[in-house]
Amino acid sequence: MKNLNTIIISVLCSACCLYIYHVSTQRKITRLDNNYARLVAQTDQISASSEVIYRDKYVSNASFVAAASKAINAVVGIEAIKITQDRTGNDKYARTNGSGVLISSNGYIITNYHVIENASEIELILEDKREFKAELQGYDQSTDLALLKIVASDLPYIQIGDSDDLDIGEWVLAIGNPFKLSSSVTAGIVSAKARQINIFKTQGVESFIQTDAAVNPGNSGGALINTEGKLVGINTAILTYSGKYEGFSFAVPSNLVEKVITDLREYGAVQRAWLGVSVLSVDEKRAEALGLEKIEGVFVDLVEREGAADRAELKFEDVITAIDGKKTKSRPAFLEILGQYRPGDVISISYFRKGKTYQATATLLNQLNTTDYIAVRRDKLFTELGFELRDLDSEEKEKNNQAGVMVVSIMKGSTIESVNMDPGYIITSINGIKINTVEQFKTKLESTSGLVLLNGFYENYPKEWPYKFYR
Repeated sequence: MKNLNTIIISVLCSACCLYIYHVSTQRKITRLDNNYARLVAQTDQISASSEVIYRDKYVSNASFVAAASKAINAVVGIEAIKITQDRTGNDKYARTNGSGVLISSNGYIITNYHVIENASEIELILEDKREFKAELQGYDQSTDLALLKIVASDLPYIQIGDSDDLDIGEWVLAIGNPFKLSSSVTAGIVSAKARQINIFKTQGVESFIQTDAAVNPGNSGGALINTEGKLVGINTAILTYSGKYEGFSFAVPSNLVEKVITDLREYGAVQRAWLGVSVLSVDEKRAEALGLEKIEGVFVDLVEREGAADRAELKFEDVITAIDGKKTKSRPAFLEILGQYRPGDVISISYFRKGKTYQATATLLNQLNTTDYIAVRRDKLFTELGFELRDLDSEEKEKNNQAGVMVVSIMKGSTIESVNMDPGYIITSINGIKINTVEQFKTKLESTSGLVLLNGFYENYPKEWPYKFYR
């Protein structure tokens, strides 16, 4: 009997425990369900509001397919052939591979300068397997960009998009020829903008779009596109310890690309605008010392006399916060924005000085502090002979009472050095034909073989100095 009572009590206790457990867990499940329901509702609200804000950037698998289909036929493979001589005088051949992007139906192609640097021949292969010889139209070392041209028509090309419109976290696609694997497409997001990685040997404009789209050797010069299939960057570099992709790739923004390439097409060289300041990014210590509310902008470290900034009355220790309404959050961002202008352009500058915000208007100048369109020409024809040239600006023409072509620099061991010409020489004629511009000089030089006779003068020595050489 005693055992029976014990059994009954045990059963009742077990039943009570089961009931309590059931009720308590049911309540937990209910709370979780309610939280989930609220989370779903909140997510729906966020999604609904996001759809309004980012509707144009909604991404699906179909978006990737459509974007890739638009762009893939306009990305080309590039093989640059470099011919040098060994100690015995025999030719040595080296080949580098990269990518390029067609930007017009008549055969203009963007690539990186380092892909075709010092190339004796440049060969292209299109997506449809057609092969072409390409001519170098111009290049800009400070942005690592080059413009090529092939003789063809009705080619597929990529429309250039607005890189300023890119958002961090937005999906992008990289298209190129890594390891000679043609038409390879990889996807990633925009990880950062206005990134500086210090890859240029000389002073350059480093304001890269950073992505995690896989980019490897051979992708250089290829396309970075958005989900609309528009070009938003030219893939240029990776950060790596192994020599291969490790999660970071960098592209020159399309707005800067478009300006550089337009200049190369129209003028043969980049028309770079100068504000006449040296700037530094603002850090926490400097922001606190200056009384800035946010740690952003560029600190004016130096103002050049008679430069554009000096004429606009900017001063040392001013902090430039925006140009034409575009925020200059860092030095790379400042250089990227400024790199989209030409001499003579008028810009609005927002700046901070001693606790107050001001506005100034500046007319941008060239490196000679004038508004003329001049630039140093490094065409292959000139560098093979061994000099770099530029047009005279308006002040130089007025001072010398004539036009001509200025010799900017002369390369060691070159044909031009062998005739003892010095930088600063102003060429006024070639084989008796007067020339006023670098373009005129180039046209005449291209049609000349054998003896070349240059006439000109040095500004401090007004008498005529002739030089002759053979090509």
